Amino acid sequence: MFSSAISPALGAGTGRSEERKQTAPVASGKRYRPQTLSGFGGVALGNGFQANPDVECLQAVEAAWNAGVRYYDTSPWYGLGISERRMGLFLKDKLREEFTLSTKVGRILTPHENFTLERGLWKGKLNFGYKYDYTAAGVRRSVEESLQRLGLSSIDIVFIHDLSPDNQDMKEKWLDYFAIAAKGAMPELTKMREEGLIKGWGLGVNTIEPILKTIEVADPDIFLSACQYSLTKHEDDLNKVFPKVAERNISIVVGSPLDAGFLSGKDRYLYSGKFPQGVKEKLAALQRVASNHNVDLRTAALQFCAAPEVVSAVIPGAHTPQQAAENAASFTAKIPAAFWEELKKEKLIAVNAPVPKG
Repeated sequence: MFSSAISPALGAGTGRSEERKQTAPVASGKRYRPQTLSGFGGVALGNGFQANPDVECLQAVEAAWNAGVRYYDTSPWYGLGISERRMGLFLKDKLREEFTLSTKVGRILTPHENFTLERGLWKGKLNFGYKYDYTAAGVRRSVEESLQRLGLSSIDIVFIHDLSPDNQDMKEKWLDYFAIAAKGAMPELTKMREEGLIKGWGLGVNTIEPILKTIEVADPDIFLSACQYSLTKHEDDLNKVFPKVAERNISIVVGSPLDAGFLSGKDRYLYSGKFPQGVKEKLAALQRVASNHNVDLRTAALQFCAAPEVVSAVIPGAHTPQQAAENAASFTAKIPAAFWEELKKEKLIAVNAPVPKG
């Protein structure tokens, strides 16, 4: 349909992922996990950082599918509806049980011609604005509207989005929004899971505090932890979040595994437009070790994120077929143990950080 001439021979997942690959919800008593460890993030499909052509984006999703990727994540926030529309246009013709889909709630889109954002992550023409709604009714409405944009009959995982102190719309008021979600969105999503309308829910956030707080007050299944677990920054997730979620059999989807392109050669770091002190020096040190062992740093970054048992998926983004195919192929590449040993010896990754085996 959107032929990209990408070989379908590429596999999805590391050796570890092969034994954990799923085609249906996990057995009774366990929490739902995505079908493949190798996933596809939808930020670029929403024109994140730059405007991307429709056809190119659809070809990127097709290339990921041909490479064996069966987990796709999007959000109403990504391009204010653009990402969901593009992703759904490809997925609508696939058998629904063959893939896992997650989207997000917390913002209701409102029609607005030529909407502009003060912090313009989304490029190109925007035809919708947004308002926050973390109530029970807001969750139901958001899911229904996402299904319309996607053109699909169901959503597997719902993440409550950007309920976090780094959200510039909220800042210190994020706890007020959290209180609304704790009484509205969270119990409603639990009810939707029990009704069989979704298979799991959690938060999609860029900081650890909301994750830890949600575990205390609700019954989540899975968290999308973005900007917190990568080769450049991982200690907080590793030491504070992972043990807590493991106790409850909750899993983690790693978002921004390449630091929004920083670890794959882009001149940017995450989403603020700022480079934290020392991060460029760390990148140079990582590149030096990678060169010593003839390792592709992007591949190492994706495999590093996939290594912990608590991680159920890693979702790098892509807007070209080549990017999507290369990301999927990275999960099957062989990296010598000596590479990881040198990273730990040079204190570039935590000594207790899990690394790929073999």
